[in-house]
Amino acid sequence: MIDRDRLETIVREAGRIALARWPGHGHALESWEKQPGDPVSEADMAVDAFLKRELAALLPSAGWLSEETIDAPERLAGDLLWLVDPVDGTRDFIRGRPGWAVSVALISSGRPLLGMLAAPARDEFWHGESGRGAWRNGQRLVSSTRETLPGARVPALALPPSDIDLTMVDQPNSIALRMAMVAADEADLVATLRWGFEWDIGAAALIAREAGAVVTDAFGAPLNYNKRDPRAFGVLVSSQGIHAAAVDRLAGRATELAG
Repeated sequence: MIDRDRLETIVREAGRIALARWPGHGHALESWEKQPGDPVSEADMAVDAFLKRELAALLPSAGWLSEETIDAPERLAGDLLWLVDPVDGTRDFIRGRPGWAVSVALISSGRPLLGMLAAPARDEFWHGESGRGAWRNGQRLVSSTRETLPGARVPALALPPSDIDLTMVDQPNSIALRMAMVAADEADLVATLRWGFEWDIGAAALIAREAGAVVTDAFGAPLNYNKRDPRAFGVLVSSQGIHAAAVDRLAGRATELAG
């Protein structure tokens, strides 16, 4: 059995490593683009290296899949996998905004077993355990219980005309933190309509699900992890009462955008 307390210590330390480089505290930061529109910083790389070393020592039998590490196909051979985004929300991180988090999940047979988010710029630590619940700063989480889609709170900077009946709330750049907002009943719905990677959502998906939310891809299908192609089209996180209506509303857009 994994030492959960040791895992929490490691993830919290990863958060401190990132925070020590965060421009929001006045630190100079080197950053660049992996490709146009895809930023990365020295903090991403430092956290990635630290987590790879420490998590491998904690559970040597687990494979590794991270945004900042070249994918190694041997991860597919085992049942256990560390799924890592060293800094989810890099744009906020680089700009000195607090909407970023270190995301770590342990995947077992394609499903999240443990998930943790360290968001030290927000003084938040989130974690979820399969079948046991989810917490933020030690407080048990109970997700949104909204029953009607119109008026639902959505973390967004703007809404298309077809969604003007929804209610915008603050949007951190980190998709993991936006998903966690549903777990904490600070939002009712989070949806993306683009191809995304497992490391963006693994930990937060478990936290939201354990708090009582529904988590699927954009079409309403279950999410699976440690796939050969580690992508899914979109993520949809909501209260149970509005999930079907959200899938129906997004179906046409999702089909068109997914190609």
